[in-house]
Amino acid sequence: MKILIIGGGNMGLTYAQSFLRSHICTPENMMILEKSEEKAAQLAQKNIGTVYGHAEECLDGADLIILAVKPQDAPTLFSSLKPLVDPQQVFLSIMAGVKIQSIQEGLEVSKIARAMPNLPAQIGRGMTVFTSSDQITRIELVMVQNLLSTTGKAIYAESEDAIDAATAISGSGPAYVWYFMNALMQSAQDMGFNYSESELLVSQTILGAMELYAASDFSCEEWIQKVASRGGTTEAALAAFEQNKLFGSIIGGAQAALERAVELGKT
Repeated sequence: MKILIIGGGNMGLTYAQSFLRSHICTPENMMILEKSEEKAAQLAQKNIGTVYGHAEECLDGADLIILAVKPQDAPTLFSSLKPLVDPQQVFLSIMAGVKIQSIQEGLEVSKIARAMPNLPAQIGRGMTVFTSSDQITRIELVMVQNLLSTTGKAIYAESEDAIDAATAISGSGPAYVWYFMNALMQSAQDMGFNYSESELLVSQTILGAMELYAASDFSCEEWIQKVASRGGTTEAALAAFEQNKLFGSIIGGAQAALERAVELGKT
């Protein structure tokens, strides 16, 4: 199987490296299309496949084409690719907000998968939600899932609406965690720890909490109760969170992200 990744940015590079590291593809069967000459030259030094500057040089040789460009570049990309595509080629898009129907109409192809990865995919800890058009075969869908799973976990959604929801939860989610971490680190520094000490305190606490959660069958609420003894320090903090409506604010933030994702899909 020959794979063409269009766009050599962070996610395009992440996929290329993950596919090769997992031996799901060889450098001989990996192609990257990058319009920036400077970036193309940098990619060519990484031994991750053949780097091209023009679609005419590589598109017809690809079985799977990954669209890893910014969504605002989609119309220009479609117009340049449309005369070159083969209806039997499978397209996997990670462009936020660009609907399957828009891709089908823009390229005049039918086999489309659409995915929403997140940044931890760079270290093999990603969470990806994907869906597909009806024209993709079961074998092709398994192929797509195997590729996405090289960067972490991947789940299939029957409805394309789930991609917008995944954008709000797992796509944007790492930033929510880092936002909370940053607040805790600032609190630690206000209490007298230096920056490196506060960084260690917070990062190890969150890492330990996540690994403990993953290793058990307890819910978040059950773990909270295990830490929050009556009249203790954790209970005081949780009461302050409740008073400041932190729980509702987090839900509101995720909802705002969802609304923005839906809005982007209409442009």
